[in-house]
Formats: sequence, C-alpha cells, structure tokens
Amino acid sequence: MGRRQLWRKVSYIPSINYFKPAGIRMAELQEVRLHVEEAEAVRLRDLEGLEQEECAQRMNISRSTFSRLLDAARRKIADALLNGKAIRIEGGNFEMAVRSFRCLEGHEWEGPFEAMISEPPEYCPKCQTPSIMPLFAPGMGPGRGGWGRRQGRGRGPRGRQV
Repeated sequence: MGRRQLWRKVSYIPSINYFKPAGIRMAELQEVRLHVEEAEAVRLRDLEGLEQEECAQRMNISRSTFSRLLDAARRKIADALLNGKAIRIEGGNFEMAVRSFRCLEGHEWEGPFEAMISEPPEYCPKCQTPSIMPLFAPGMGPGRGGWGRRQGRGRGPRGRQV
C-alpha cells in the first residue's frame, strides 16, 4: 500500500479553464484534462520563472514530486497543442494557499490557509460583525474534499459529473 498523497498547495485558479483549437467542432474535439495543481506548476516555473525548489516549497511538495507534476503538465499541453486537442483545467488534489472571507457589510479579507482552518475567524476584523462567510475560487467549496480542498474530476457546466 502506497503512502497517502499530500494536498498540493495552489495560489491561483485560472478564471478561464477551457481552451479549444480554432476550426474544430466541439463534437469532433478530443480533450486533455490538466489538473489545477499541474497548471499551478506550469504557472510557477514557466510564467513566474521560479526555481523548482522554490516552486516545490510553495506547493508544499518535494522537489521530485514537483518535477513529475511539471513534466506531466508539459506533456499534456504539448499533446493538446500538437494534436489539436482542447485543454480543460479542472480537478486534482489541491488546497488553496489562502482562504478568503466576506462579512455581510461587504468587507473582504484573507489569511494563510493553515491558520484559517485551525482557527477560523469569528468576527469581521473591520466591523466586528459575526455574520461572515468563506469565499471560494471557481470550482471550490464545501463538499467531498472539505472547504478549500478539491479532489477528483469535478462537475461539468450543468452540475453533472464529468
């Protein structure tokens, strides 16, 4: 029996999560599914230009795990680009690096995920109202993986399992 997989820490979930090649109808299109943590690995290494060691630390994983994650992501992206496939970014095994909250008065704030889970806020820091709620990134929310964590394939546009 293998070791239990750790949650990968993600700081950013892209608001656009589907890319399709021009000129190919949806009915004829094949898809490549890129996990959110794979997209985060590409973002940290290729877009932000961080070294793999720092990327791994930010994602709370080992450098070798980060390297495997990045290789898998790049392979999927290359497959989609060179073979005319769509890319869907969804699912995976991750938690958000920060948690965001909003009170009924409209004040928003965020804090480190670990601190917000171990000791969630009871009052808004600005107006002291106890009426607060967590905010979720797209595709996140309370459910199977817990608040702020996500595992599995996710839901499609009409709430059906994909």
